[in-house]
This record gives sequence, structure tokens and C-alpha cells, in this order.
Amino acid sequence: MTGAGLPERLVELVTALRGHGVTAGPSETVDAAAVAEVLGLADRERLREGLAAALLRRAGQRPVFDAVFDVCFPLGVGVPEGARERDRDLDDLRAELVAALAAEDAGGLARLAGIAVEAFGRYGSGSGGGFSAYEALEKVRPQTLLVRVLAETGGGRGDFTDRLERDEVRRRIEAFRAAVRTEARRRTAEARGRQRVLEHAVAPSADGVDFLVANREQLAELRRTIHPLSRRLATRLAARRRRANRGHIDIRRTLRRSLSTGGVPLRPAYRRRRPGRPEIVLVCDMSGSVAGFADFTMLLVQALRDQFSRVRVFGFIDTVDEITHLVHTGAADPEGLSARIHAEATLSTWDGHSDYGRAFRHFTERHAEAITAKTSLLILGDGRTNGGDPNLEALRAMVSPARHAHWLNPERRALWAGGDSEADRYAEVVPMHECRNTRQLTTLVGRLLPT
Repeated sequence: MTGAGLPERLVELVTALRGHGVTAGPSETVDAAAVAEVLGLADRERLREGLAAALLRRAGQRPVFDAVFDVCFPLGVGVPEGARERDRDLDDLRAELVAALAAEDAGGLARLAGIAVEAFGRYGSGSGGGFSAYEALEKVRPQTLLVRVLAETGGGRGDFTDRLERDEVRRRIEAFRAAVRTEARRRTAEARGRQRVLEHAVAPSADGVDFLVANREQLAELRRTIHPLSRRLATRLAARRRRANRGHIDIRRTLRRSLSTGGVPLRPAYRRRRPGRPEIVLVCDMSGSVAGFADFTMLLVQALRDQFSRVRVFGFIDTVDEITHLVHTGAADPEGLSARIHAEATLSTWDGHSDYGRAFRHFTERHAEAITAKTSLLILGDGRTNGGDPNLEALRAMVSPARHAHWLNPERRALWAGGDSEADRYAEVVPMHECRNTRQLTTLVGRLLPT
């Protein structure tokens, strides 16, 4: 706890969590301080669990919390004991690692993680230097030690328990890899400052991952959040619709009711609006990395279909095709949705590069009847035309009949006017919103969709 007291570290922890999308406010901070006072600092893991219980409110936030906690409340200070005794030999280190993995020696694994980072993870020098978990793990290669560990424990016999033993060893190896990543962050925080590491070296939670840079595992994790997210949004939309259906106060009926309470209008009467559910049309760019964003949004709206009277989905690259039926059946196999759409729908007739102007023209020629005065139109895409005609007139023809129209762009706003992007020009025709991650998408869907 050198360099700052416990209150300062708690504030630093909460500030970093808020920077990564964890909504921890003053009341949670006070709760965390009370937890720290009760639990004390003698048992670091117990403190970790207590602070997590006080500060976290949603699933999926724990990995971010653990990374931030390890930086703000490090396991140690300086070079680990024994790391500088002599130049470490890689073969000796791997042999020690095999023994520690076989014995499930948590303390030994933590010590070896520190040695691996010190010996093989250092890069640069001075204030510009740091420590790389990737470099250390590439040298040590713990994932290649599975057979040696099994031989040390007497496993690998091919009997009924062999698979369980292999899974257990893999779990220990992954725990060592996590310890190396934690140690590299700790040493880099000491060398370059905690604030820099907290801002740039902590992986975001699933709802903060940019759609355009998400890898396959992150996209799969996002798809697993669709149904819980849709339930929360459906509850929010239904409550908002109930409030909207109450209408304005009926003065005559309110005054008549007030006669029973001496003229005091305790129970206002409202003009009831005719209940109805909106229609929604999605027009989605299915090219390149934008397809991952479009997939997730389509599946989310499909999960919310009970909130709308009709949902229609159109995909395009340089030509448009309706894919409503594919999205509906894709709810059972979300990971294969994009491949099925590209295989069964006609989205491109040229070179596979997006052509917004041509796609908008085809939409107005073939599917104009899909948009009516009851329709809410959502366009999903980055607005990059690959040098083609943006065809603003066709976009105006699509937007003008709609009750509401919005464009969700997965790129950062700063990039909207760069390169082949026509997003700034499209934003003059239809309101455009930055929608880079699940957190922003949830906010926008809850705010923009009509009741």
C-alpha cells in the first residue's frame, strides 16, 4: 500500500471501474469502504471478494474488476523474490513449472509467474519500458507442458479418469497464464504508472467491446447476452408504453371524480389512447467487419419482436434482399446467422464491397412498400461507400414515409468524415448515432424505439 492510503486506493479503484463502464457510485464506494474496514488487509483474496460484492451489480463485470483490483491492490512490490538470483534458464524454469503444476502449488505458480515476467517479459528501458505477458508466455509456452504434467502425476493412461485429469491440468495451466498477465500488469504499473495501465491495459467487459474489433470469442459472448438484454429492454419498453397509453388528463372526468373528495382532485382521470405497437424495419450492411454489429442488432430486435406489430429485416452489400425469415430461424443458431445470410440471400452482384447508393436505389425500387407512416426505420452500417455515389436522394425517399428513422453507426464519430466515409453527408438526411458496443446499443434502442 505504498504511495497512497486505503481511501485513495479505493477511490482509484472505483474511478477506474467507472472508466470501464461499471456503474459504481458514491453509495457503492461507501459500502466498499465499510467492507474494507470490516475485512481488513490481512487476507487479500477475501478483500477482493468483499469489494466485488459491494461494487458489482451485473454479470460479466468480474473480469474487469479483477484486473483493476490487481493493479490498485497489487500482490507485491518490486521484483519477486528469487527472480534476480541468477540468469534464469528456460529449461529449468519449465521443469519447475511442471513440478508446480503437478503438485497444484498455487504459491509456486505465483512465484514462477513473477520469474517468467522478469526473465522473459521485459521490453524497453527507463520510463518507456514495461513488461509483456505475451512475450513471457511465448517463451515459456506452458500450454505445451500438458503431457509432461500428466506423466508427473501418473495420468495419461487412457482410462475413464484421463479426460478429467487433462481438464484439470488445463485449468491449472490457464491459471498460470492468468498469473503471468496479472504480474505483467503489476510490474508495468510500477514502471509506467498505475493510471496508464488502468486506462490502456485492462480489457473491457463484454458490453464495452467495440463491434468492429471484437474477435470470435467476444462476439460469441455478446450473442449469449442477447436474451437477458432483450428481457430488460422489453420490460423497459412495456413500462414506457403503459405510461404513454395513459394520455392527457381529462379535465371533465377529473372534476367529476373530485366531488367525492370535497373538490380536491386526488385521482386524476386520463384520456385513454388507443393502444398499438409500432412496426420496425431494419436495413443492415452485411459487408466485412460491420456484419458482426449487424448480426447482434438483428438478433436483439428479433428477440424483442413481441414488442412490435411487425418486424422486417433487409440486408445489403451492393444490392438488397429481405432476410426476415433467416433472422427468425437464426435465433436458434446465432453463430451461424451471418454465414447462412450470405449463402441464402442475394446481397451482392458485383465485387462484394458495400455500395450504399446502389443498395438504397434498389430498396426504393423493390421494397418501398415496407416503409409506411407506422414504420420505425433503423439503418445499420458505417456509411463507407468505397468511393461510390452516396445517392442521398434514394435515402431521402426511404426516410420520408417513415414515422421515425435513425442510423446506427459502429464507427467512432471522429472517423465519419474520413476516407471513403459518407457518414457526415448521410447524417444530414437521417439522425446518425455512434453505436460502437453493446452498452451504447442498449441505450439507443431503449431511447429511440417508439411506444
